Amino acid sequence: MKKLTLVLMVVGLGLLLSASAFAFGGPSDDGSRGYCNEAGLQRLNLTDEQRTKIEALTTANQKEIRPIREKMFDKSVALRRLWLQPNPDKDKIIALQKEVRTLRDQVQDKSTLLRFEIRKVLTPEQKEKLASFGWGRGPGFGPRGGMRGHGGPGPGMGMCQ
Repeated sequence: MKKLTLVLMVVGLGLLLSASAFAFGGPSDDGSRGYCNEAGLQRLNLTDEQRTKIEALTTANQKEIRPIREKMFDKSVALRRLWLQPNPDKDKIIALQKEVRTLRDQVQDKSTLLRFEIRKVLTPEQKEKLASFGWGRGPGFGPRGGMRGHGGPGPGMGMCQ
C-alpha cells in the first residue's frame, strides 16, 4: 500500500510540474508560440519580418530552456522522493533544493535575455506600447500585480490580456 501511495504521489507531482512547464510558452491552440502568442503580437502591429524574427528568437529560447526544465523536473521528483522517506536526509534535501533554484535562475535569466532580444526587434513606438501593456512586470500582489481581476491568480493585466 505504501508503495502504491508513493507511486501515485510521484506521478501526481510529475503531472503537476509538467503541466506548469507546458502551460508557459508552449504552442497555443492556433499553433503560435511564445510568451503571449498571437494576441500579444497583433496588439503591437508587427511587420511580417518582426514576427518572423520574434518567433525564431522564441523557438531558439525554448530549445535552450527545454533541457534545463527537464533537469529541474527530474531534480524536483528526486527532492519529493527524499521528503517521502521515513527519515529524510536534511543535507541532501538542502543541496537538491539549491540545485533546483540554480536551474530556475538559469531559466529566468534566459527568459530575461529573450525579452531584451525581442525589444531589439521593435520600433520605439512598439516599445512604448509594450510598456503600456505592463510587459516586464512580474506577477505579484500589488495594484499592477498578478493576483487581481479575471477571477483569480494569473499574469495580471499585460500584453496578453
